[in-house]
Amino acid sequence: MTFLTYFDFSLTEFLLILFIVFIASIIRGFNGFGFSATCISGFSFILPAIQIVPIILILEVFISIFMIPYIWNKIDWNFVFKLLIGIAFGSPIGLYLLKYLSPETTHLSVCLIIIFFSILLMKGYSNKNINNDQSKIFIGVISGTLNGLTTLGGMPVALFLLVTSIQPAVIRGSLAALFFLTDVYAFILSFFVGIVDMTTIYRTLPLILILPIGVFFGNKFFIKSKEELYRKVVFYFLIFISIFGILRILGSI
Repeated sequence: MTFLTYFDFSLTEFLLILFIVFIASIIRGFNGFGFSATCISGFSFILPAIQIVPIILILEVFISIFMIPYIWNKIDWNFVFKLLIGIAFGSPIGLYLLKYLSPETTHLSVCLIIIFFSILLMKGYSNKNINNDQSKIFIGVISGTLNGLTTLGGMPVALFLLVTSIQPAVIRGSLAALFFLTDVYAFILSFFVGIVDMTTIYRTLPLILILPIGVFFGNKFFIKSKEELYRKVVFYFLIFISIFGILRILGSI
């Protein structure tokens, strides 16, 4: 049995997956989010959907760990915990609505809304007054609901932070901390229900090795960037991922 046979990849597939993970880890190192969205966009052309979620769950936990040294002293813990309260309420709502709403239609609607608000924010709109506990819990509920329905829970959180004009370092740190806590929780649940097993973990190990390298370069780019550039990159990323999501949904209809 060869190395690549054990990991269920051809050489071409393995190199493509490795490249996607590397690019996604650079994006996560720079933005503080976007790893899963980038991986899903790339993996969907290579792997069956049933294999994508377990792999990304494992990679998300490890990339969150690799982010810690870069963001630890830039985390707004009040924001993170208020969001978690909202997410705890919103996630069951999203899973419940999944029985009655089409995930594709909801996904399409969310992508269009993300594009609209990203363009609005790029024009200079901001509102510092919404940076309060009630707003944080509310956006957490929205995030949890959308995550249960479409796995797009991180995008509205990123938009919310950009609206408040919080410093980019705090935005990135708070997003990374939030995803670390939610990723660990999701990983534990997935392990116990059988979505993730030891075989999946072993097969993901080669991909884990590239994560700290990508995060390192992403952090380097972040340090060298100015606040205006950071916000533009995040806006363009949100718009690109949303457009890609719309095209993918329309292509499957």
